[in-house]
Amino acid sequence: MGRALREAMDPISINFWRWVVAVAVLAPFALPSLIAQGAVIRRHAPILLLLSFLGVAVFQTLVYLGLRTTTTVNAVLLNSSAPLFMVLCSWVIERERATLRQVAGMLLSLAGILVILSRGELANLLALRFGIGDAWILLAMPIWGAYSVLLKRRPQELSGIGFLFVIALAGVILQAPAFAWQALGHPPQWPGTAAAAGVLYMGIAASVLAFICWNRGVAVVGANAAGFTLHLLPAFGTVLAILFLGESFGAFHAAGIAIILAGVVIATRAQR
Repeated sequence: MGRALREAMDPISINFWRWVVAVAVLAPFALPSLIAQGAVIRRHAPILLLLSFLGVAVFQTLVYLGLRTTTTVNAVLLNSSAPLFMVLCSWVIERERATLRQVAGMLLSLAGILVILSRGELANLLALRFGIGDAWILLAMPIWGAYSVLLKRRPQELSGIGFLFVIALAGVILQAPAFAWQALGHPPQWPGTAAAAGVLYMGIAASVLAFICWNRGVAVVGANAAGFTLHLLPAFGTVLAILFLGESFGAFHAAGIAIILAGVVIATRAQR
């Protein structure tokens, strides 16, 4: 499904239609409560536009752009740098310093990720090669870090669903000129079943559900602690690959997952 989507649509179109789907899904739930909150939205328009630009319009477009020319292993490894950028963004924007336990937990969980990606062999890590696609994904990481840290400044008067609808709608508007320019040069074609299913999945699961959970999690524990949980992605990906793709379970899987969990526990306990 992912390959069919990348072949049928360019990164700008993928992200544009993903958020169009999200807006359509959120609208019936968000609009009734937002009708009376026009003044709140106008008063907080600058931060809402900034969050929309960073988290909706730019971040995923860069990731999709990078995925066209890099490998899954490289993408997972580069995404694992996100907690580091969140720590840096927290310090730059909020002057919030990470504790030694948080840093130790982050490094430990990163070591677990390397164990899984290398399949327990150092030679596999040394054989990795990086290119322009990796640079796009790496550029996306501090943008996601800034979005997560700035969530602290979102208007508290808006509900989680209302806030997400506002930044999703703003993101669609912000992306519309680039989408129109892209369409003029390369008229879009009607996607096949697999590509359409991919857009629906990203619009509903990876946009609506994932962003609601992420935004709420950051509000409860802060950007630093939430960022450390991103190291769980390779662990969950490994388990899902074993369950649904028939990948064999090796000792390096068990070791990597255990190390990741230990690192996340150490880092998030420091936050509490």
